[in-house]
Amino acid sequence: MDDNSFFSMDRLLEFGLGMSIAQQMMKSMNESMTSMHVPGAMNPMEHPKQSLFYAVIEGNRVGPLSESELSRLITEKKVAKETHVWMPGMSNWQIAENVPEVLKLVALSPPPFEGIK
Repeated sequence: MDDNSFFSMDRLLEFGLGMSIAQQMMKSMNESMTSMHVPGAMNPMEHPKQSLFYAVIEGNRVGPLSESELSRLITEKKVAKETHVWMPGMSNWQIAENVPEVLKLVALSPPPFEGIK
């Protein structure tokens, strides 16, 4: 057998080493892909964490309130844009119109129903 033959020892050794390196690369890529966290894709059964809110209504601190409870108070007009609110992570009370989480609830609240005209 000459050295240029596919079955020469040098060619078989190169082929074996190439396959070994390729397998190591595939293993490394698979491990990094399985440890990667894609929000919302890895565990669809996990429920999103609910935010808790506190509000000052008629001079009294009310809370903790869930998003649905605060949304109900917004619909009932007990919480308005000038209402002071606080949620964990905030350093001070803020007026509702300056808190993005509250503005989201305002945007999702239906308008008052005034009947069919």
